[in-house]
Amino acid sequence: MKLTFFKVSGITILSLLMLASNSPKPDVDTRPNVILFYLDDSGYGDFAHNGNPTIKTPNITKLKESGVNFTQFYVTSPACTASRYSLLTGRYPGRSGLGSWVIGPNDKKYMHPKEITLAEGLKSVGYKTALFGKWHLGSPNEKNQFSKETLPLAHGFDQWIGTNVSHDYDSAMLIKSNPLGNTPIAGYEILEKDLPSNIKASESLTGLCAKATMDFIRDNKRNPFFAYVAFNMPHLGLFVSDDFKGRSRHGILGDVMEELDAAVGAIMNTLEEVGVKENTIVIFASDNGPWIKFSNQSETKYGDTRLQVGYATPFRDGKGSTWEGGHRVPGIISWPAKIKGNRNEQTPVSTLDIVPTIFKIAGVPLPTNRTIDGRDITPLLMPRPNSDTLEEFNFLYSYMDNKPSAIRQGAWKLHVRIGSQTENDYGFTASRETPLLFQVEHDLGERINVAATYSEKVRQMMADLERFEVQLKKEGTFWDTEN
Repeated sequence: MKLTFFKVSGITILSLLMLASNSPKPDVDTRPNVILFYLDDSGYGDFAHNGNPTIKTPNITKLKESGVNFTQFYVTSPACTASRYSLLTGRYPGRSGLGSWVIGPNDKKYMHPKEITLAEGLKSVGYKTALFGKWHLGSPNEKNQFSKETLPLAHGFDQWIGTNVSHDYDSAMLIKSNPLGNTPIAGYEILEKDLPSNIKASESLTGLCAKATMDFIRDNKRNPFFAYVAFNMPHLGLFVSDDFKGRSRHGILGDVMEELDAAVGAIMNTLEEVGVKENTIVIFASDNGPWIKFSNQSETKYGDTRLQVGYATPFRDGKGSTWEGGHRVPGIISWPAKIKGNRNEQTPVSTLDIVPTIFKIAGVPLPTNRTIDGRDITPLLMPRPNSDTLEEFNFLYSYMDNKPSAIRQGAWKLHVRIGSQTENDYGFTASRETPLLFQVEHDLGERINVAATYSEKVRQMMADLERFEVQLKKEGTFWDTEN
């Protein structure tokens, strides 16, 4: 099957879901709430349900048991900004115009205001929206004239408390939306500065996000709501509150993971407490794999990190890599009212699929003036006789320049360049003239290059990759019109 990067149709999904004009208006809005948990740098093997023997994550296991556990769940980029861009827009990082997989606090660019985010779509049909945790899609600074469009309220969120960037930046800030505030720009209030050296503030991040989410749920229990819960941990440096220090058999990484698990549990309990758990879609994932670059270093800015980095097991490499360990992460989707739970689903999906799927369920029309790269995966979540068929999995692995390094179709993965922060090529070389081909459902660790055996598959996948690159260049980005 050829790789297709489709423009969505102009059919308004909302119109298909509206009641007839003479029908009485229901007293209760039955549209589902949405909670999106997004951890930072957490590997596939950091969880009990994926086989970790000494990290306890019972609440995440319960979430898995109430929903669908995706054993092949992907992010588009192995680094922060680009991964989050795709999650919120359903579009590949190359469409962002940012030029890099990470933007720092002093970078001029930010997520362009013409992008339509998951929050904006849900807000347009009456959802209350909030972000609790890390943003990392822009910061106000002199280069962008302290633009109000750099921070979350400009992108569909009604409220926010969290960090502008990863908490390990020397200038990282904890910021809260505040209509009366004016720091760093109007509409916000800086709560803490210099987070890496501000130990107590850094140790409070997980609990702070959890409490804010719980308060938001209680405040909006009678309205449909969307909460994007973007925990800072377990990104280095690791910080954990006093209540969880020394609790895990797995050292500080285990302590951090078990505090995150407890936070997930507290939020799930709040959903149940206010009576909305059954009708809440909960999505759980990580922005990329573990930062294995630091797994063999005893002297770093974070200290001795040899036992502080998580696991991409059984996949190769990790964060900053276009091998499987950088892009393949834990993925769970639960909706007790509609989705049959306790399923392990082997069909591959990605974060690109979140926007089309949630928009379909909530009655939000997809935009027609841009390419949406994800698929609606409701046929996979809620299969029924004669339902729509799911498109074949066609996926690009983007590297530091937000351009593809590899492509996957079905069970096959083709590398045209090797990307890894570890600078380890594992004995391989890859180029457009001599690409690597792996059957990643047989060969989880990408060990056996079968390009010579399947030359026609190589030719076809290369053609599809090049077709995407032509389409991307032709369509351009929203930033192109600004220059």
